[in-house]
Amino acid sequence: MKKYNFNAGPCVLPKPAIESAIEAIRDFDNTGIGILEISHRTPGWERIMKETADLWRELLHIPDNYKVLFLGGGASTQFFAVPANLMKKKAAYLKTGTWANKAIKEAKFYGDVEIVASSEDKNYSYIPKGYTIPEDADYFHITSNNTIFGTEMHEDIDSPVPLVADMSSDIMSRPVDISKYGIIYGGAQKNVGPAGVAFVIVREDLLGQLDRPLQSMVDYRSHISDTEKNRSMFNTPPVFSIFVMHETLKWLKELGGVEVMHRMNKEKAALLYDEIDRNTLFVGTAAKEDRSIMNVCFVMSDEHKDKESAFLKFATERGMIGIKGHRSVGGFRASIYNACPREAVEALVKCMQDFEKQV
Repeated sequence: MKKYNFNAGPCVLPKPAIESAIEAIRDFDNTGIGILEISHRTPGWERIMKETADLWRELLHIPDNYKVLFLGGGASTQFFAVPANLMKKKAAYLKTGTWANKAIKEAKFYGDVEIVASSEDKNYSYIPKGYTIPEDADYFHITSNNTIFGTEMHEDIDSPVPLVADMSSDIMSRPVDISKYGIIYGGAQKNVGPAGVAFVIVREDLLGQLDRPLQSMVDYRSHISDTEKNRSMFNTPPVFSIFVMHETLKWLKELGGVEVMHRMNKEKAALLYDEIDRNTLFVGTAAKEDRSIMNVCFVMSDEHKDKESAFLKFATERGMIGIKGHRSVGGFRASIYNACPREAVEALVKCMQDFEKQV
């Protein structure tokens, strides 16, 4: 039976990237040494580092005054690295879910945090609107896509202060106007690779503006060098994760780039949301205008709550993997990231329809 991977992360990867990774484990760059053993100071690896950064720049049209970094520690490390590098006195945050809350918690170690707006009143089922960003804040932080609650900011907002975004789960899924942001960061394990590496896109002039000293690993400047191939190698980088990222971005480029992927993602999401709205057994949990095209969250309708376990069992037996919702929301969550094929979404829709017929 074919399996369909809807896990929220680590998640489905493109098959060409997986095949390239398997081959590289055996022999990287015709060296006779596998990628898991290769020195990060070899010319072949320096080329991969440069090519990976170049792919980021090309796919997202990143301006020259931004640096692209590949770091360990995941997005959770950036929760404290961002305020460490940017916060002088106060930062503003949009509170839209679990990961935003974790970022807020870490920022409070460095200064005052102003919650500009929150959707906590409705269990983070919508994106707040109509708020005012304080102009005396050192930066404004948003979480552009909320994996647990299935909400997403679909457009790049204007901010009077440097805009910082955790884009862990929607980077490369849509075009982004990089120039509107001071920092974009995230974990790779949704759209751009496996777990083990985080990306940081940072406007260089924002750095070095603080009076306090920073630990070397936290200071973004430590990871910036004059040449792209040596960037992100202040310490040994997560070599294998970056290699798979390189192959994943090559796949995305060959597919047509971010613009083509965005169209495909919207089509996949519409297919699943249309079924949720049509099928009397299911109800979407996110406000319709804020529905994520990456993480589709839904529950059983009130009159069919008792069938939740039965549907999960039914779907699992038909190859649907990872659709159980997060414990804070319940129900179901289908993560349909870039590499999730339309075929998988169609299979889930048919599964929902078949279950409806037998109820």
